[in-house]
Amino acid sequence: MQPVVPLISFSKQNFDKNKFFPRNYVDIYFTASYYFANSMLRLRSISLFQFRNYTVQSFAFNERVIGICGLNGTGKTNLLDAIYYLSFTKSYLYRPDNQNVHHGLQGLRIEGNYTLNNDPHQLVCILRENNKKEFLVNGEEYKKFSEHIGKYPCVMIAPDDVELINGSSEERRKLIDTVLSQINKVYLQHLIDYNKLLLQRNSLLKQFAEQTKPDESLLEIITNQLVEKGQFIFEERKAFLEQFLPKVNSFYQKISGRNESIGVAYQSQLSSRDMKGLLSDARQKEIILQRTTIGIHRDDIDLMINNASFKSEASQGQKKSLLFALKLAEWQVLKEVNGFAPILLLDDLFEKLDQERMHNLLHWVYTEEDGQIFITDTHQERLIDTLKNVNISYQLIAL
Repeated sequence: MQPVVPLISFSKQNFDKNKFFPRNYVDIYFTASYYFANSMLRLRSISLFQFRNYTVQSFAFNERVIGICGLNGTGKTNLLDAIYYLSFTKSYLYRPDNQNVHHGLQGLRIEGNYTLNNDPHQLVCILRENNKKEFLVNGEEYKKFSEHIGKYPCVMIAPDDVELINGSSEERRKLIDTVLSQINKVYLQHLIDYNKLLLQRNSLLKQFAEQTKPDESLLEIITNQLVEKGQFIFEERKAFLEQFLPKVNSFYQKISGRNESIGVAYQSQLSSRDMKGLLSDARQKEIILQRTTIGIHRDDIDLMINNASFKSEASQGQKKSLLFALKLAEWQVLKEVNGFAPILLLDDLFEKLDQERMHNLLHWVYTEEDGQIFITDTHQERLIDTLKNVNISYQLIAL
């Protein structure tokens, strides 16, 4: 399989539509990449008001690499999560908005000042005292938060991300959906619609167990709509993963420094048969179980090492290497699509990688790429020594 070439290197005339985006979104991506060609995304400053452990705090950033040091509980992860919030309009830690407000207070505000292609961009997230959330860019408020996703991309790697390897299929689906939602607005809308329809269908299936005359026609309508959205999502995931998974393998070799056989494959019920037929066969079973058992919400990524299960056979070092490979492949895809590197957030990096793997990672992201990087650590001297060994220019923030 040929490697994906950055989108900005193509002209519209010779761009191969089947190379990365096999359907009808090429013009959208080409236009965005052309506009942002040779751009750089930088977060210049951030201000926090009543966000987690911060009451009122501002930070200015003047280097590509920002080291953030402090003991546990001083707010290192909270600072990274605030940056993530500005990219995704929500917390990386899956917390409800009101749980991000400083204890005992009401409302919060996060403001980030960015430059993109040397133009200033102000992003503001406000949670009002009545829990109404607002999100503004350069003073203009979004009607739908989904419109913001992908415009100021970032990738975060946090301690609990090992669940990508050890956890349930839901964690791996979230990774796929996070990437695709940032580069494909049609996919994002279909995913939102699918999840709403899934809730409606499950609610209706529960009613079937309680009613003597259930609404068969409504179930049929919802099922048909779910099939339309689900089949689209399946095809998009399948096409995307054909290009994404070889990148994962390549990054794994760079980080681990070893030539190990890694297998990564997309698993879906829809691979063997169309979703409508599968749902038809499962109908009576689903009425008994009162939930939808067929669909893209059951998809998974199968991870293997030397033809054995990665979850059960891989060492902790190998699992950490694969975790970073998955995340850096996400980072690379976003860069190729947008024409500029996403912001990379590395939380407690030194707790995940040994010295060799850590050096390989930092050397690659700093010397071969041009993105902005935020790194947290509890040991200031360790962070400084490591950055100096890789010959990295950096800014240090002590909390």
